[in-house]
Amino acid sequence: MQRRPMRTAVTPVFEQHRVFHSRNVDEARAFLHGKEFRLALARRDAPQLDLRINGVYLPNVYVGYIQYGAPVSVRAHPTRSDYWLQIPLRGNFQTTVGHDIVACSSSHAAISSPSRGIALRSDAGSARLNLSISRDEVVRQLVALLGRPLHAPLEFAPEVNLGRGYGRSLARYLRLAVAEFERGDSMLFNPLMQTQFEQFIIVGLLVSHPHNCTEALHRSSRTPASRDMKRAIDYMQGNLQAPITIADIADASRLAGRTLFQHFRAFAGTSPMQYVRNARFEKVRESLLRAAPGENVTDIASAWGFAHMGRFAVEYRKHFGESPSETLRGHVRPKRSWRN
Repeated sequence: MQRRPMRTAVTPVFEQHRVFHSRNVDEARAFLHGKEFRLALARRDAPQLDLRINGVYLPNVYVGYIQYGAPVSVRAHPTRSDYWLQIPLRGNFQTTVGHDIVACSSSHAAISSPSRGIALRSDAGSARLNLSISRDEVVRQLVALLGRPLHAPLEFAPEVNLGRGYGRSLARYLRLAVAEFERGDSMLFNPLMQTQFEQFIIVGLLVSHPHNCTEALHRSSRTPASRDMKRAIDYMQGNLQAPITIADIADASRLAGRTLFQHFRAFAGTSPMQYVRNARFEKVRESLLRAAPGENVTDIASAWGFAHMGRFAVEYRKHFGESPSETLRGHVRPKRSWRN
């Protein structure tokens, strides 16, 4: 059976789910600025501008269509906190993620990570699908797969090959999803099915596409936790707001100190005390995201054992790609997506 193309820019995707449409440069710039993007184009190209943004919003993933109609450059503001997957539908564009440049075409897509800068140069005739994926949900899924907190921000390899592996599966799956989302009676509008759709995208990305935690993920899947390790981890997780020493962990796990270090290094890829520190950072972030009005960063961090606020803020940014105050503000005023 002949494979049907996803779509062309002649008939935009998700026309019944319109987010924004304008041929006015100032309106387009203002709209994108509100979403934390900066639009630039040459004056001679302004008459060609035809910015169309359509999209479908799920709890943790935005699936959208975008075309510009003119050659443009777009740069994301550093405060954006999503993983941004860009899949060409027609034409070509170039994506810069940090210092890496990805030429996006029918065979290659690009994914950006919140901790790295991103810029895009698009041809006049190009159109693409955008997937904006919640950082917190991606990290939550990875932590569940690893069985431990992260030591550093998660960063994906920016180039996605659409001709093999996860990239090919993703392209096929999205082809089906696009057709389904354009039907008003699609089962993908059922919340349970939306969860399954998100799981395929996120977990597939984590287990099949390279990132800086790939080795640790494969190692943890090969090295099941022993009962001793489970006792150690249960003790640490249950006492994160209290002082914890190596002796305490050794007693709880019933392992000698040296053996404890060896087992921990093999299972978690880190030391017991670094595990405790990473777990406390995760608890701080959870608390910031659930903070009630009037709660502040200092009180929350102190409750989880962090006394030096300057050092804490620096390490927190290394872990999550944003400051603790930005996390707290983002809880009060959610980060912008296309719909905000």
